[in-house]
Amino acid sequence: MAAQLYKTETGRLFHAGAICVISVGLPACGKTHSSRLLSRYMRWLGVSTKVFSVGDYRRKELGSLPANWFDHENEAGAKIRADLATRCLDDTISWLLHDGGQLAIFDGNNVTEERRTTIRDKLEANNIQALFIEFICTDPDMILSNIVGVKLSSPDYAGWEMDKAMADYKERIERNRARYQTIRDLSTSFIKMIDAGKQLRVNKVEGYLQSKIVYFLLNIHIQERTIYLARAGYSKADRSYKIDAPLSKKGEEYAQKLASFINNYRDQKLTSNGTPESKARPLAVWTSTRRKGIQTALPFNQYGARIHTLTALTQLNPGESDGLSQEQIDAKFPDDIDVAKKNPYHHRYPRGEVSTIFESLL
Repeated sequence: MAAQLYKTETGRLFHAGAICVISVGLPACGKTHSSRLLSRYMRWLGVSTKVFSVGDYRRKELGSLPANWFDHENEAGAKIRADLATRCLDDTISWLLHDGGQLAIFDGNNVTEERRTTIRDKLEANNIQALFIEFICTDPDMILSNIVGVKLSSPDYAGWEMDKAMADYKERIERNRARYQTIRDLSTSFIKMIDAGKQLRVNKVEGYLQSKIVYFLLNIHIQERTIYLARAGYSKADRSYKIDAPLSKKGEEYAQKLASFINNYRDQKLTSNGTPESKARPLAVWTSTRRKGIQTALPFNQYGARIHTLTALTQLNPGESDGLSQEQIDAKFPDDIDVAKKNPYHHRYPRGEVSTIFESLL
């Protein structure tokens, strides 16, 4: 979690008020995945955030349904879908008004202008800001990858044969495409995310939190990738923050073995379309600015990896607890132990930046 942002007496941040992000777009264009990522990021910033998925309401109420159930000419099905969407929106508004929420994400297709106008009017009547995010995907390979990698593993297709599930989902996309209307109303606050972030168009986005959403979308990755997390190798003064020591012999051996292992693993690991990960995406290695971090990353050079240093990855200063074992910390700072456990994000040992006990809580 990031450092807590300033809160008002209402519990909301920067007098930003209540905001509802409404997703727009065809199935398999990244709406749900991006909604989850955005929710996680905003919660990390300290913003009370929750996703309300129309699809989850439908699945809970009706279970798995065939594509023809989503035909807009199916009047009975259309009425049920509209009722479920209305219930989901009402719950969204209730959470923002009465349950301490600040940012709600209303996840649905919302492909018609009429539907979006109804949502916006209802939100504004409750003094809630509406921000639409339209996901547009023109790359057939990206759509196919999303269908195979995400949609076919959803509860909608549990027990289905792959070919039948693919055909059914493609039919669902085309039924929505037939009545799809892109956002054109310039009086509306909206963001258009095109082809997983290759283009981003922004209209009438105002305020700190809405700007943070734009910032996040500028840096989002919704295509398939793997992130590997590894510790830096042992240094010659591994328990000391003050001494920026180089790697020990054991640390150097670890760094060589780590680079070799990751390279071999990526050669064998296949992506959803059957391509080795090493061929599908070049490896980038991010490390801190400390000597042991940089030296741990250097062996990746021989495998063609790009190495980047980032100050934000550098260990935070533990202050007077530097170099102490956990037993020594317990003895020297007995009053700090419970405080550090209850609030590791904000606790500081004397002259430090963050509690050293934080690592043991991860």
